[in-house]
Amino acid sequence: MPNRVALVTGGSRGIGRAICTSLAHAGTYSVVVNHRSSQEDAKRTLEMVEGAGAEGIVVQADVSDRAQVDRLFDEIEDQLGPVSILVNNAGIRRDTLALRMSDAQWDEVMATNLTAAFSCARRALRGMLLERWGRIVNVASIAGLRGVPGQANYCAAKAGLIGLTKALAVETAARSVTINALAPGLIDTDLTSTLPERRLEELKAAIPAGRAGDPQEVGAIVTFLCSEEASYVNGAVLTLDGAMTA
Repeated sequence: MPNRVALVTGGSRGIGRAICTSLAHAGTYSVVVNHRSSQEDAKRTLEMVEGAGAEGIVVQADVSDRAQVDRLFDEIEDQLGPVSILVNNAGIRRDTLALRMSDAQWDEVMATNLTAAFSCARRALRGMLLERWGRIVNVASIAGLRGVPGQANYCAAKAGLIGLTKALAVETAARSVTINALAPGLIDTDLTSTLPERRLEELKAAIPAGRAGDPQEVGAIVTFLCSEEASYVNGAVLTLDGAMTA
């Protein structure tokens, strides 16, 4: 398989870092580590990518800003070539009960967790459809499949991401482009570490596997979905939650 350019948004740490390093270890991808404001973390991720023997670059861009999305892709194309693998991983939380949620808290989560994925996919698909090959993996959440108190914005954005995945998969499958979504449950990351201790214990108690997931487990599934072997997996939503939603 030819060397292909893989862009991971929000790739500087946590699940994003694990995805970057997993793709690097696969040996067939040049990896773009995107970040919004975590330059040092992104550099560390790039070191890990290069340590695995892969080519990589760091590109700063806030993917919730459409103008910055265009700049992001322009820089990647200038340095490495067109993006043939896109992992929409960038995400934030602004948790509070719906009655207390401000317009800003709603809008920011929607812009980063949903609209950014659409903007990046729309730009990436230009080249993928011309090349008649592409992979997009959207990192959703089990919060997009079930209600979570205090996360109306997050649940809505992740549910929207699942809907976006299915619609785009149908539109592009005839040109050998696959678009799938992952719905992780509780994964040990910086994002989940900010949850209240009581909420964390409640979540762990509800997991039949008896543990939180590891980011590397997510990275391994993403790498499979980006492979040739996964060419018939399309429009799917894979849960990684220790049977929490079974």
